[in-house]
Amino acid sequence: GTHVLKALSLGAKAVGVGRFYLYPLAAAGQAGVERALGLMRAEIERGMKLMGCTRIDQLSRENLRFR
Repeated sequence: GTHVLKALSLGAKAVGVGRFYLYPLAAAGQAGVERALGLMRAEIERGMKLMGCTRIDQLSRENLRFR
């Protein structure tokens, strides 16, 4: 989830999560995919709260810390 926030903060218009759903689909079917998507959503929401953002359009480079 945090990689999605990083990409959006850097200006991406969309983010692909690749084969993220395939293992849950194979292991538990639709319920597994729903659970995985719920976990992804929770991680994105938690990350946004930690960044102090309530909406996607508030994400910007200022939210990131570069080392």
